[in-house]
Amino acid sequence: MGGVRTALFNYLFAKKHGGDFLLRIEDTDQARYVPGAEEYIIEALNWCGLNPVEGPGIGGDFGPYRQSERKEIYRQYAQQLVENGHAYYAFDTPEELDQLRAAAEAEKQVFSYDLHTRGKLNNSLTLSSAEVEQKIAAGDPCIIRFKMPENTDVVEKDLIRGEVKFNTNQLDDKVLFKADGMPTYHLANVVDDHLMQITHVIRGEEWLPSMPLHILLYEALGWSDTRPQFAHLPLILKPTGKGKLSKRDGDKMGFPVFPLLWTDPKTGDVSRGYREDGYFPEAFVNLLALLGWNAGTEQEFFSMDELIEQFSLERVVKSGARFDPEKAKWFNRHYFQQKDELALAHAFKPLLAEKGIDTSDERIAKVVGLVKERCEFVSDLWEQGNYFFVAPESYDDKTVKKKWKEDTPEKLQEIISLFQSVEQWDAPTIKEAFSNFMNEKGWGFGVVMVPIRLALVGTSAGADLFDICEIIGKAETLSRIEKAIAKLE
Repeated sequence: MGGVRTALFNYLFAKKHGGDFLLRIEDTDQARYVPGAEEYIIEALNWCGLNPVEGPGIGGDFGPYRQSERKEIYRQYAQQLVENGHAYYAFDTPEELDQLRAAAEAEKQVFSYDLHTRGKLNNSLTLSSAEVEQKIAAGDPCIIRFKMPENTDVVEKDLIRGEVKFNTNQLDDKVLFKADGMPTYHLANVVDDHLMQITHVIRGEEWLPSMPLHILLYEALGWSDTRPQFAHLPLILKPTGKGKLSKRDGDKMGFPVFPLLWTDPKTGDVSRGYREDGYFPEAFVNLLALLGWNAGTEQEFFSMDELIEQFSLERVVKSGARFDPEKAKWFNRHYFQQKDELALAHAFKPLLAEKGIDTSDERIAKVVGLVKERCEFVSDLWEQGNYFFVAPESYDDKTVKKKWKEDTPEKLQEIISLFQSVEQWDAPTIKEAFSNFMNEKGWGFGVVMVPIRLALVGTSAGADLFDICEIIGKAETLSRIEKAIAKLE
């Protein structure tokens, strides 16, 4: 959901300022490539209503939009950086670097490939041109690293955090191009943002330490005048407010952290999704929008158009935003209650079909109208209104002990006779006939109404008694009362 929130804020900002929202698949790290992830991302964005105008499967003027299909473009710019002295070849093997890290760790230090160490390592800064050419010609594995300048202050205005300052003496020489022919995130994003004419980079707080490298890359490539502005969003925090929200928090506390259900193709682990848990996309988008942003008013419910109109980076907070799973349910309840009965009936129908129930949309909509007030999710409709579709198999013990008296069966037999005589079977007619009968008998309404409800519902709760009678029908009403008499007598 953190990734979706980032996409949402980008979408809102683009739409607010008349810009374009595009989708770029950043799949340069082949070791972390997950089959199905691209399709999942696209489906999740579509579910949320965040529809890109450019991207894989859509097209656009700046494709291809998968970074794995743009390798030669990045190689060209990596080579350019080497030639102009802003990057260099490094031939150190992973084993050699592991040894250096281990040696530093033994002395309680941290090894960093940077301006302090690069002059002693196996790279084109320490080797002769002939040696470098020989290694490349021999096909020795090599990577391209950025040559971080010495003691340079990189100062930038972040659109959320204000002025941020970094000194290059504390920064390492990041890998720009890997031995497998793939660029790293840093080079690929800077090149793509320039070529795709990106004006604003809005991303998570965890990328803030990468900003100085990216700024220096724009300078080294001669793109300073057209580089984008940066904004780094606050973290989404655990419900306790301490630490970044993770999948484990959702597993432990019983709420999803993924927009859609996700099955890890490598491990088979299944992660719950907001869509499958019954959340409406409007509710999901609304709750994400308020994780780190507010309109400066008391308003909490926003349509997408309202979010676009009111969104601004100036109203995004710097500090982390605590996620409240109960607030998520509260949002869904609001949007659930706003839906009309027929729309909810269409959403409820597949659940009924799974239970072998086939009935008209009109009947389902009537049921929805009677029970929706007590629901937050479509699945709640079954819990609150299952008795409209299936007869109870058992009866609440407490209600039976309290309300089922010795003469109850006899009274209910008279009610059966009364109901049999009602010709027009609708709630007002049934109620009128029942009221007249009770007044003639002089019986207290509770003496009979609770046992009837018990027979029809199985408990003392439920919708209006006469609405239940109308919807389940005359024959079913009589059958359920007769069945209760037989079971409880």
